[in-house]
Amino acid sequence: MQDFLMTYAPWYNHPMKTQYAWRDGTFTPLSETAVPFLTHSLHYGSAVFEGIRFYNTPQGPAVFRLHDHISRLFFSAKTMGMRIPFSQKTIEHAILELIKKNGLTSGYIRPLVYYGEKMGLQPAGAPLHVAIACWPWGKYLTKETVTVKMSSFMRVHPRTSVMTAKISGNYANSVLASLEAHREGYDEALFLDHTGAIAEGPGENIFFVKGKTIFTPPEGSILPGITRNSIMTIAQDLGYAVKEQTIKPKDLKKFDEAFFTGTAVEVNGIGKIDGIVFNKQKEGPTTKLLRETYAQIVSGELPRYKKWLMVVG
Repeated sequence: MQDFLMTYAPWYNHPMKTQYAWRDGTFTPLSETAVPFLTHSLHYGSAVFEGIRFYNTPQGPAVFRLHDHISRLFFSAKTMGMRIPFSQKTIEHAILELIKKNGLTSGYIRPLVYYGEKMGLQPAGAPLHVAIACWPWGKYLTKETVTVKMSSFMRVHPRTSVMTAKISGNYANSVLASLEAHREGYDEALFLDHTGAIAEGPGENIFFVKGKTIFTPPEGSILPGITRNSIMTIAQDLGYAVKEQTIKPKDLKKFDEAFFTGTAVEVNGIGKIDGIVFNKQKEGPTTKLLRETYAQIVSGELPRYKKWLMVVG
């Protein structure tokens, strides 16, 4: 396991590399958290998960919107028939303790709930496991603005899954789109939904800017992200109007800016979608303002938003 991590997981070689994970109530060396080959969720994508970030603040490491993320984890688990044998408070406490045990000041947290050894699609009777890892992880998209390809793959139809849940199997769709975009020289992909409207990226929500109004696709065919919700709140606090509405590809030319949001990506400008250029492929002023304000919030510099941060202690 350690050799695999060192080869395929760049974060593992970080000078403050992760040593411990938490699984089923116990802290254990990360190198000992391998799962059996016949694990149900490995074969059928039946796991649920969260992506959470924590940041270094003047009060010490603090997790961004931890309670909201764990509430969604429990909702996702319920959609997959899972009864998590721990309370939300226990999971939150485990995350805070795991950060301390690994001696980290900032990074990424991955809680995962998965069905254990059992073959056949019906998971009833399979053991249920809860595991958490955390590690140092910097900027997900490394460019100030990224180039985006409209994917040939459609976003998962809302009647084929539960789009408000983070189900592992849904992300095969994201992997296909991401592979396609990178093969064709783009930094990221963008999905259309079953109606031909813009939905979201493989792991990001999307926003567009026109003057003092910010537009984003409505719920339905998207995962309504926690970062998305945060940016909508921040934008309104800064005096912008925020509109959730259907956006078609033909509408893209009327916008001044575009940007992605998400836990991993945070706030990242989009320079181009296929042949449509935004703000001369530079970060637009609204994107910059939101990105910088978000960075101040997660760093604990804006007391108004301190309720979003849970200090590790």
